[in-house]
Amino acid sequence: MLTLIVLTFISCKKENEKLQRTQVQEKVNDTIEISKKHKINKIICDLDGDKLNETIEIVRSKKSGKSGLRIVFGNGKRTDYFGMGNDILKQGFNEIDWAGIFEKAPKNETYWNNVNEEGDILSEEEIKESDKIKLLNDGIFLHAEESCGGGIIYLKNGKYEWIQQE
Repeated sequence: MLTLIVLTFISCKKENEKLQRTQVQEKVNDTIEISKKHKINKIICDLDGDKLNETIEIVRSKKSGKSGLRIVFGNGKRTDYFGMGNDILKQGFNEIDWAGIFEKAPKNETYWNNVNEEGDILSEEEIKESDKIKLLNDGIFLHAEESCGGGIIYLKNGKYEWIQQE
């Protein structure tokens, strides 16, 4: 009998947590919409290496009118947001309307920050091997079509990082 009561309590607690997550998600969904400005506004990739694909969408805040990213993890337990009026990884921008290219940066590829402190673009020969980053999992490649600037967002030890590209 005690086992039945404990199992019922645990089951109710899990259902309550699931309901709370759903209610929070519904509130967020009321304040954002999928960006119609971007030709491609959704990619699928495995950011965290758990073999479950994340869904990354370019979304727009209905309040600020600014765009950003919504990252829904494949396990359904986490959703992260970037931009929409909030600073993106301390890069000096708070929206991504400038991104004309939005695609997966494949795992096992090597990337590096190719802009120095003065803003000069560096060639591959100028980059030390120790500064090159081989992605262990997929990343998100954002790039401006005309001005050739952008970068890659990826997860490193559970934290988001940025690689500056041009």
